[in-house]
Amino acid sequence: MIALGPQDAEAAQAGGADRLELVSDMAADGLTPALETFTAVRAAVDIPVRVMLRAADGFSAGGADDLDALCARAAELREAGADEFVLGFLTEDGRADVRAVDAVVTALGPGARWTFHRALDRAADRAAVRRELAGLAGLDTFLTAGSASGVDDGLATLVAEAGAETGAAAEPRVMAGGGLHLKHVPVLKSAGVTAFHIGGAARPAGWDSPVAAEAVRVWRAAVDA
Repeated sequence: MIALGPQDAEAAQAGGADRLELVSDMAADGLTPALETFTAVRAAVDIPVRVMLRAADGFSAGGADDLDALCARAAELREAGADEFVLGFLTEDGRADVRAVDAVVTALGPGARWTFHRALDRAADRAAVRRELAGLAGLDTFLTAGSASGVDDGLATLVAEAGAETGAAAEPRVMAGGGLHLKHVPVLKSAGVTAFHIGGAARPAGWDSPVAAEAVRVWRAAVDA
């Protein structure tokens, strides 16, 4: 689930979250957090923390200078102890920007694990994106709502993709997220989805308020049911 800082992280862990996605600036749908924020969160909790690598709103990696700067941020976070990340870039025509993704993954170095985020839901051909990225080192998760507009519209796609993975290799797995509601959980679990991602659902008072541990507990119970 999404955390913006150590207070969120502690509440999420207390509520039963077993993984965090650490971001800044949710007005831009989540950007790379400050190094100091990562180190504070890492010290506050002992569950896995995946750090967003995204410099600007949208799904472009930008120009060469922008990509170089993002790679430098990635290497800095890795040096500080981050070993799990979230990233994803598309070209102008909606294809996977494999060059940019590979540059960032190379900057992370060996052993890093990462999620390709909801850029997948804006791709011109999501199956092609998955094929193009599947061989990259460290990729273990696709975070997706099945649709750019959210899980309500993408549910059938998520069910189909999860079903195609049943009995196959466990990675990259489908993690459902983006407009996810409690009503979706049993349907997705029945299809074989085992990973769920929330953000605003853990903040009953909105994004200007911190994560509520009790809200996380409700989701933990639904996932475990």
